[in-house]
Amino acid sequence: MNLKTSILDYINDVKSGSFSVEEFTSATIQRIKDVDGDVHAYLSLNESAIDDARAIDKKISAGEKVGTCYGFPISIKDNICITGSKTTCASKILENFVAPYTATVVSKLQSEDAIVTGKTNLDEFAMGLTTEFSAYGPTKNPWNLKYVPGGSSGGSAASVAANECLASLGSDTGGSVRNPASFCSVVGLKPTYGLISRYGLISYANSIEQIGPVTKTVKDCGFLLNVIAGQDSNDDTTIDNANSDYLNDIEQGIEGKNIGIIKEMTSDGLSPEVSSATKNAIQDFEKLGAHCEEVSLPTIPYTVAAYYTITSTEAGSNLARYDNIRYGYDFESEGYEYNSYISKSRTKFGPEVIRRIILGGFVPSAGHAGKYFLKALKVKSKLISEANSAFEKYDYLISPTAPVQPFQFGEKIDDPVTLMLLDYNTVTANLTGKPAISVPYRVTDGLPIGMQIIGDGKSEKSLLQAAYALESKTDLPEVPL
Repeated sequence: MNLKTSILDYINDVKSGSFSVEEFTSATIQRIKDVDGDVHAYLSLNESAIDDARAIDKKISAGEKVGTCYGFPISIKDNICITGSKTTCASKILENFVAPYTATVVSKLQSEDAIVTGKTNLDEFAMGLTTEFSAYGPTKNPWNLKYVPGGSSGGSAASVAANECLASLGSDTGGSVRNPASFCSVVGLKPTYGLISRYGLISYANSIEQIGPVTKTVKDCGFLLNVIAGQDSNDDTTIDNANSDYLNDIEQGIEGKNIGIIKEMTSDGLSPEVSSATKNAIQDFEKLGAHCEEVSLPTIPYTVAAYYTITSTEAGSNLARYDNIRYGYDFESEGYEYNSYISKSRTKFGPEVIRRIILGGFVPSAGHAGKYFLKALKVKSKLISEANSAFEKYDYLISPTAPVQPFQFGEKIDDPVTLMLLDYNTVTANLTGKPAISVPYRVTDGLPIGMQIIGDGKSEKSLLQAAYALESKTDLPEVPL
């Protein structure tokens, strides 16, 4: 029994009787106990996981209908709700919050007999790029425990890379699935806005965030997308995916496809290692039969500023509910009048969340909204227009996922602007609503590098074909942990 297996291979092995769901689940839970003290990918475990596995085994033995997931283990980012489970958003302010309902994506997985192993660590309220801003301590990168795993879905990516589950669900507001996928050498997809329901996701910035899968292989990503994509009556922003089968024709290849190499994401700011890997990736795409040429999206240099202006504004509004009355940290109310009671509760926010609340209160305020917020919306609109024009000529746009490889803990934590610039290559997909995927491409000096492929809206099927083609050109070492 190999915990390094893919979802699809796992399903075939369970069907053939190579091992039972209970055996694999028990081995996975033991793996978590063995390594998560070092990695700290999880904030909590599902105590009923082995009982859930036994129930699936009974259905298999009895010849009853079994869901398509056949009990494969999946972790869930701890800002996605599951009934009766703590959902902390890695924040002290929600330390004891127990979700009263289950997110649509989790309900879909459970209805297809996936087994949730537990809830994973993140930057507090998904605000960060390294998972150093969790109130419960940082997650470590399984490739080197001295290095960050990326963020904010660092726990999700690390749990998959460390073979503590077969897949995970994260959330991506400006790269929070793709950035840690690149840093941990796993596959991470940010889908078209609305393709996956956000019902049950604790909101950071509603207008651009999306739940996305983190997997070991591109085919696994397509399988998971088949389970969780589609319209949801609880989320009016969801779109019809026309019952697409994302695994069908995934091996079709990209012969004759036109690929735009985004000039603004592949020139200045890349580390030498990432720059070299990008050149090699372009050569691989051309060997696969695609035509590659440079394309410019002139608005990209303004996207990080626009992104943080928009998201901080939305975050400031969303975080207003944590006032210790509707949600918040439990204080004794005696002796506090209303304003001080609310103020005291908000001291439980961490430094990155406080920074974004302050920014989110300032930029849309009277006298400043025109200078900042409205200009950010204009940048977003102009970027969408440029991206739409690019996709009239190109099937895909490519760049490295992150401009650098993983770095050591503490190296950038005191420089918020430098940290923000790590989003430079990823925020475009969120601001435009386009799908984007990070594919593991190289491991240089023991540290991973991922390549990003961006597609036009609702083009996930074609996007996965390109990702699978690139994946076929890689030969990566196994994680040393």
